[in-house]
Amino acid sequence: MRLVRLQKLLAHAGVCSRREGENYIRQGIVRVNGEVVTTLGTKVDPGRDRITVAGKTVRIAQELIYIALNKPAGTITSCRQKNARIVLDLVEIPQRIYPVGRLDKDSTGLLLLTNDGSLHQRLAHPSFDHEKEYEVTVAHPLSDAALQQMEAGLPLDGTMTRPAKIKKLSAKRFRMVLMEGKKRQIRRMVEQVGNRVVRLKRLRVANVRLGKLAEGAWRHLTEKEKAGLLNERLRKKSLASHMESAMKND
Repeated sequence: MRLVRLQKLLAHAGVCSRREGENYIRQGIVRVNGEVVTTLGTKVDPGRDRITVAGKTVRIAQELIYIALNKPAGTITSCRQKNARIVLDLVEIPQRIYPVGRLDKDSTGLLLLTNDGSLHQRLAHPSFDHEKEYEVTVAHPLSDAALQQMEAGLPLDGTMTRPAKIKKLSAKRFRMVLMEGKKRQIRRMVEQVGNRVVRLKRLRVANVRLGKLAEGAWRHLTEKEKAGLLNERLRKKSLASHMESAMKND
């Protein structure tokens, strides 16, 4: 459930400023689902709750939102999880958004969030063929043979994983570019070659890079990034250039 402060929602909807919204709440002219609300800081769900000011319904135009978040370890990639910190707790905006794909609880790095259902479907569908780039640290040194095994593909869930691209950074660290997303795929592949992941960080999804975004921080995608995700022709061109440079040193 995505909750925002009532006065912030009123300001975003263009009803008033936040300070004026606080005054409206104190005056008792703001109702949520028919009930008068006079407590400042009350949180509401813009997608479910009906809000009125002096009897007039507050409406929020559907604005398409595209966000990049640097997910910290320990945060759950979910829209709802009882007694746990979820990624939506890190992004306080009035619109209802949801994560595109998943990063497991212990993993960090780039996570996209949006309210654009069509983009979510395209990115989640296997035919999209978008790249996801990770930096992986393992418990024990990995041999070149083990890296080559993972690069060529390993059996998971009854099928072979698709060929990946891997660049060795040190004895225990490498970068990996995948074009699929099986559950806990990298961790399970590393286990198959007799090792264990101790740190997993996503650096890129398609043409969107994590860059220097601080852990726990978020930003709106740039127009160029949105175009790369939304425009099929630009996407193919962008991914071709990223494929060429993905394994180069930063």
